Amino acid sequence: MKPVSVWRLNLLRAMYLFVVVGFCLAMWPGILHHSRPWEMMEGVETCMLIAFWLLSIIGLRYPLQMLPVLFWELVWKVIWLSCFALPAWQRGQMDGAMLANVIACSVAVLIPCVVPWRYVYAHYIQKPGEPWRTPRPQAVNV
Repeated sequence: MKPVSVWRLNLLRAMYLFVVVGFCLAMWPGILHHSRPWEMMEGVETCMLIAFWLLSIIGLRYPLQMLPVLFWELVWKVIWLSCFALPAWQRGQMDGAMLANVIACSVAVLIPCVVPWRYVYAHYIQKPGEPWRTPRPQAVNV
């Protein structure tokens, strides 16, 4: 397989940079200057987002190695949109907070546009997985 082009790598880096800058602008002010203690799930969500942000910073340097981070982001957003937001919209129960989250999650549509799918196919589908156990030595017939 031919290597991923520098152009595609830089497109991935642009996605990671978008996440890093977007998080800095949208989330850090609320994290640094929150006025009340967080509820448990709010704290869990915030810590997970900070971890995603930190891993996205690493993605700027190692865009291919950090692809699973982008996949995780895409998958959880698709699950949330399809299992929570869509049913709420169908029932006419979508409020302003949920709509804001839908808009924020919709940015995930950019992820499939920047992923080098041939690389993903070659490295995550075609390539053999890691062994589950140490192979037994082969018996030698004399």
